[in-house]
Amino acid sequence: MLAALYTTSIRLYQATLQIAARFHLKARLAVQGRTGWIKQINAKLADNTAPIAWFHAASLGEFEQGRPVMETFRQQYPGYKILLTFFSPSGYEVRKNYAGADFIFYLPFDTPENARRFVEMVNPAIAFFIKYEFWYNYLRELKSRQVPVLSFSAIFRPDQIFFKPYGGFYRSFLHFFDHILVQNQESVDLLKGIGITQVTLAGDTRFDRVKQVADARKEIPVARDFKDGKPLLVIGSAWQADMDVLITFLNRFDRPLKVIIAPHEIHNDEIERWRSQLPGQTVRFSEAANHSSLQPFNQLIIDNIGMLSSLYQYGEFAYIGGAFGKGLHNILEAATFRMPLFFGPNYGKFQEAVDLVKAGAAFPVTDSASLETVFRRLYEDPSKASAISGDYVTQNTGATSKVMDVVNGLAISRS
Repeated sequence: MLAALYTTSIRLYQATLQIAARFHLKARLAVQGRTGWIKQINAKLADNTAPIAWFHAASLGEFEQGRPVMETFRQQYPGYKILLTFFSPSGYEVRKNYAGADFIFYLPFDTPENARRFVEMVNPAIAFFIKYEFWYNYLRELKSRQVPVLSFSAIFRPDQIFFKPYGGFYRSFLHFFDHILVQNQESVDLLKGIGITQVTLAGDTRFDRVKQVADARKEIPVARDFKDGKPLLVIGSAWQADMDVLITFLNRFDRPLKVIIAPHEIHNDEIERWRSQLPGQTVRFSEAANHSSLQPFNQLIIDNIGMLSSLYQYGEFAYIGGAFGKGLHNILEAATFRMPLFFGPNYGKFQEAVDLVKAGAAFPVTDSASLETVFRRLYEDPSKASAISGDYVTQNTGATSKVMDVVNGLAISRS
């Protein structure tokens, strides 16, 4: 009965998305990307004879989390093809040409017939679900075919439905996994409390990914010249709610400070509005080449996508956006470059943020006044917070190898 209700809710979601596709680009991409999926997969897999490892990520953040495992799996199991699926357009549209996977698709909606057809066509030898992905019909189908299924970088909280008295149906999802590798001890304890014992405390593979990114960082001459040897605050993934706080703060701050601003989304009208409100002179990255010197500018606004992780190398301080809204963006990319971190108040669901706040390397703020107070203090001597920030990343790398230890213990061929 509950399985039928679940499937009905999936069908209703699909129908709602099709209606929304008339008005919203993201919904339209999600619908169009799944149209004719059987034909797409048949065409791409027609000549494949190699075993397939299937990785599923909800979106771009989960993809980045899973990337170290995908790349390590390919190195250790070179005879396999990697098939990558996404639920959201924000993952698929950005990474649909990712060279580390052989096949990349949208995940068809989780109905019994879709799950049956998809798993039958792909015929995975092993399946990986990254962090939060729990799809009943797919998991049941994989279990019925005795395909090993792993979840990694998972994190659980007491308020999730799995741990509620009425959450029995959703608890059944977790029994479909052969192994769940989690980020923290609380998750281990919660799972064992409901009878899930195939659990390993492995940590978060994002630490391995940000180390990869830091090691492969690119030199950005515009940012280097703009910094001009002065203290630099890098503002990453900024939303309007973040800028409301930051603009007021920057207009009051009276010490030498260069600022690089990377918006979460590029909207020209928004950038120009910020530009008009910021103190001193502001230049866009796309305009930088038109100036013989960037020294006179106070702020540099990045009006492109893809360089934020390399920009952090130039900073002494980092503010990460999103936590005045629904969710904090990636703070580890900044932490690996050994900086004090600042962000809004809604960070409690992000273990790394909780850890760094507790350790004294990250500082949640509620308004421009609270930001100014803590920033002025750290401006004088950021060394202690900087060291804690960088050491935290270093000490938490290694989750990928723990995932691979579990994989290597399964009965799958390396050929």
